[in-house]
Amino acid sequence: MINQDGKNFGSADLRGKVWIADFVYTTCPGPCPMISNRMSELQDPLKNTDVHLVSFSVDPDKDTPKVLQGYAEKLGAEEGRWDFLTGPKATIYNLSRNGFKLAAIDANEAPERQPVHSTRMILVDRHGEIRGYYDAVEADAVTKIVADTTHLLREQPQPAKR
Repeated sequence: MINQDGKNFGSADLRGKVWIADFVYTTCPGPCPMISNRMSELQDPLKNTDVHLVSFSVDPDKDTPKVLQGYAEKLGAEEGRWDFLTGPKATIYNLSRNGFKLAAIDANEAPERQPVHSTRMILVDRHGEIRGYYDAVEADAVTKIVADTTHLLREQPQPAKR
């Protein structure tokens, strides 16, 4: 996959990190702005940690790195800490469906001709294991994910640098 800066991004970039993911697209008329705002709200309470944020575009044909860069800037995404990813549609939908076990329907298959995706944010531990799902449309989503992330960081502290 490729991030908003046009750089390759893969699972190796997240190895050993606690991270939070979501699936959105920049032209979404529905819940995506709320989901993205929830992710943005996570930056401040997690600023003194090594937690990484990752947003996967479910509309990679339109969400080019340049488009994602503008979206990231609009959200005040901290560079190097929140990546917006695009790539082959099949890869992204496979990751959503089979990796995260979340619903995802391509726009070409959806009745409204818009991508259909989950509104959940996903907490992943340093070993790549899913530790929780949080529905971004719930008012207390940020509070819950910050509490669980803080607990996870105590359970799995950042390894000492050599």
